[in-house]
This record gives sequence, C-alpha cells and structure tokens, in this order.
Amino acid sequence: MPAWEMLNQEHHAGLRVSRACDSQRHFAQIVADEFLSATPHFPILFTKHPETGAFYAGVVMGVEPGENLLTVDGALPDYRPADLERQGFFITDGVVIIDREHPAFDAPAGQALFEMDGSAAPALKRVQQALYTLEKGIPATDAVIQRFLAHRLLEPIDVTLNFDDGKNVRLEGLYTVSLDALHALPDAAVLELFRHGDLQLAYAQAGSIRHLRTLGRIRNRRLLEAAL
Repeated sequence: MPAWEMLNQEHHAGLRVSRACDSQRHFAQIVADEFLSATPHFPILFTKHPETGAFYAGVVMGVEPGENLLTVDGALPDYRPADLERQGFFITDGVVIIDREHPAFDAPAGQALFEMDGSAAPALKRVQQALYTLEKGIPATDAVIQRFLAHRLLEPIDVTLNFDDGKNVRLEGLYTVSLDALHALPDAAVLELFRHGDLQLAYAQAGSIRHLRTLGRIRNRRLLEAAL
C-alpha cells in the first residue's frame, strides 16, 4: 500500500520534490486546457483506460515504457504537463495527499515545498496549480471526447517506427482525430464543435502527430552516439 500522508508544513517542512523521475515516464495524461501548450513539444494522442475502456488524452514522450526521450538531466526542458507536475501528490476530499514512496521524493537535490516562514514554495505552488488543472480539466476533457465520439471523429492510428539498430517498435492502442471525418461533417455539427472550442483542439491534436517522427530521430541519434 502507498505511504499516503496528508500534506502539512509541520511534518513536511524539509521535504523536497524532484523532476528527475520524468525520465521514467513515456506517456502522461493531459487535459483539453493543456493542448495548445503541449502541441509545440509533444505528440498528443488518445487512448483507452485499461480498466474502464474510457478514452483519455495524453502526450507521448517515448516509444517504450520507462523511457522518456525528451528529458534533459532527467527533467523536461519545456512544457511540463500537469500530470507530471503533480507526481506524488493527489487530492482527496479537497485535501492534498502525498505518497511518500513516490520517486519524486527520493532525490536529495529536489526543490523545497515550503519556505522558511511556512508558506508554499514555488514548487508546491506549481503542484497546487497542476492538481487544480487536472481536477477541473478531466471532466471538461471527457466532455470534449464525448463530442468527438458522437461525431465519430476518433480513429485508430497505426504507428510503426523503424530504427537504425534494426528494431521495429509499434505503438498500439492510440487514436487520433480524423480530419477527413471532421471535414465531412454537416455545417451544423461543425458550428456546434466551434462553439464549444473543439475545432481548435481537434486541429492542434492532429497537427501534433508530426512529433512522433521527432521521437524516432532522437532515439536513432542516441543509438548512433552509443555506438561511437
């Protein structure tokens, strides 16, 4: 069982949180409000929850589990999704809970959660904002996905990456917005999606798929560097 504790300054004044565990995450959930921030850096795709079968959106950061190809010294250098920012932290009944066994708390070089006067340090403020983003954004994103599904806009995407070491990696269980299906919708349906702000999200997601090629190039470059 996780070592869950209610976060408070008295017991966690010396606790530090590190971003180094980003290097172990190849996929992170995002919400609709993050799409435009994530699009310049990551491929955004949809997948299904293994237990419920419900769709959710996420960013792909690596082609194999446990490998993040985009980190520098263990952390992402650019936009950091809320799902990564809040690693080790949860909200239960409006109370912030921490999992003391989470790798985010293992690195001694992490950032302090509290200032000397007991107030929230910048690292904790980012966590609090991330928790708020997810709490507010997950239901809103579920609604967006339901509208996409109602118009049959999500389709499976076949992603197979071929690498210089002869290895082929196929990314399965991923879905994207079909622009063909979107462009075939009647005007009334397109207007409905526009009114909800869904059109912008659909184009941002579909355009972000180009970053899958970037992940392939990064992995090939690392293979070459390792061989030298």
